Amino acid sequence: VLSFQGNPLYFQSARNVTVNILNEKTKVLTRLVTGPQAVEAHSQKFEVKTLSGKLLFSADDNEVVVGAERLRVLGAEGTVFPKSIETPNVRADPFKELRLESPTRALVMEAPKGIEINAEAGSLKATCRTELRLESKDGEITLNSAKIKLPNLPQGSSSSAGSRQKIYELCVCPNGRLFLSQAGSSSTCQINTSVCL
Repeated sequence: VLSFQGNPLYFQSARNVTVNILNEKTKVLTRLVTGPQAVEAHSQKFEVKTLSGKLLFSADDNEVVVGAERLRVLGAEGTVFPKSIETPNVRADPFKELRLESPTRALVMEAPKGIEINAEAGSLKATCRTELRLESKDGEITLNSAKIKLPNLPQGSSSSAGSRQKIYELCVCPNGRLFLSQAGSSSTCQINTSVCL
């Protein structure tokens, strides 16, 4: 079926339009159905390509491939992955915040060779409601900075009344809790162990 040169070709139906591709035994190999509810493609593989032949989208029994430079999901609720997602890079649009959020359960990131989080032009903040734990099973934890501040450490009570001294020593309880004790000629950590209770 051909249209006149320079004119479009129309298929019009009261119900649907079906295009079948048959083999020599009249068995249907592929089928395209355009109906009032949906457009359906029945085949072993479905592909969408640009005029230059670049693959934009393909789907078969094994996988779905999006070949475009950028996949943009416009739904207000974002993208839902019921199982897992595997990617070498998670990145927000320029000048936009990146949020990884699990509203009702935990958020888990796993990588056998490590996880790196960088904020090259700003600060990095980690907050939680109950407990923040940094744990290294086989290595060490390094705090590498020109300034390391622990502004809310408890202070042990001073034994010398009226002292204006502003020098403290950092003490560690047996359970790992840190506290400040006013420095003396020798360690005053043992004097202020009541903080550990």
